[in-house]
Amino acid sequence: MDWYPLRLTTPVKQHVFGGRVIAERLGRTGLPDGPVAETWEVSDVDGEGARVAEGSLAGLTLRGLVEDHPDELVGRGWRGPRFPVLTKFIDGTGALPVHLHADDDTARRLEGEPHGKTEAWHVLDAAPGATALVGVKAGVDRDTLHRALLAQDFDAVMRRLPVRAGQTVYVPGGTLHSFGPGTLVYEIEQTSDIQQHAMRRHMEDGSELDDEEWHTNLGRLLAEWRPGPRPEFHSGLSVQLDDAVERTVLCAGPYFALERWRAGTTAPLVHDFSTALVVSNAGAPVTVESGGRSERLGRARSLLLPAALGRVRIQGPADVLIGYLPDLEQDIRTPLLAAGHGAAAVAALGEGLTDPRT
Repeated sequence: MDWYPLRLTTPVKQHVFGGRVIAERLGRTGLPDGPVAETWEVSDVDGEGARVAEGSLAGLTLRGLVEDHPDELVGRGWRGPRFPVLTKFIDGTGALPVHLHADDDTARRLEGEPHGKTEAWHVLDAAPGATALVGVKAGVDRDTLHRALLAQDFDAVMRRLPVRAGQTVYVPGGTLHSFGPGTLVYEIEQTSDIQQHAMRRHMEDGSELDDEEWHTNLGRLLAEWRPGPRPEFHSGLSVQLDDAVERTVLCAGPYFALERWRAGTTAPLVHDFSTALVVSNAGAPVTVESGGRSERLGRARSLLLPAALGRVRIQGPADVLIGYLPDLEQDIRTPLLAAGHGAAAVAALGEGLTDPRT
């Protein structure tokens, strides 16, 4: 297979909580008129799967490439029914609905799905005073939560946290959450669209749910809710690679890692990899070189780099987000500990990052 950096089709969601920030703040072109809540940068969700947009593989589906070439595309002997990560730009001009996504066990047991949906948000921009609801307060039981949801009194039971640009939060499956208004994020998550909402209105168009549908939704949400996770926002952990290139690990766990790489003008960003990379541009347009090809990557646009390519070079100035399937010891713990970060700080980036010998 003649692999090259893959530019994919990107579904756009025009839910009512969206605005025009992805176009106006990030400079993304080609978006439809009206509110744009989400652009799905790399998606293998059923019914919303991406296709290759350009080159010799144009028209092929991401699902088909995963099925036919898992080692070359994803890497490390990975096998699964779908490409493993979903990435999005999300415009929370309005508040997102309070909702949750099942964890793996619950998804298999109650949703008939192969896995759940753990996710993470990296905040690209936030208005002064912006907040997020992330997890429930200590001591909240199922009956207390149910009463608050019936009253739509989320602050009575949920943790409201301040949100600032540059911070990231890792949200395990089963965690009740929302963010916005006034928040722009880049999201990485397991490939899934399962979710249970607590709201009285549809997030797509704002139309009201009837009582039966709403109570059914609340029952499903409570069945899939995990009371334990209480995630915190943090600034990530950085490693200076040379005078002009900085790698910041934003979050990591068994399902994905997300990093932000910045490069100045004196040295290019050069990175070797063994699993597929999702490269999304958070800054000015850059040139991405991989596999002997060069691709211009505009603002708020993404490329999928197949594992077979093995190396990427991006000339600075650059500010890019890189998502991938990590080997947690090799890719995360070892380099961060060697850079002088403490074990507790590394563990706080997500899940599965404690010393396996302890």
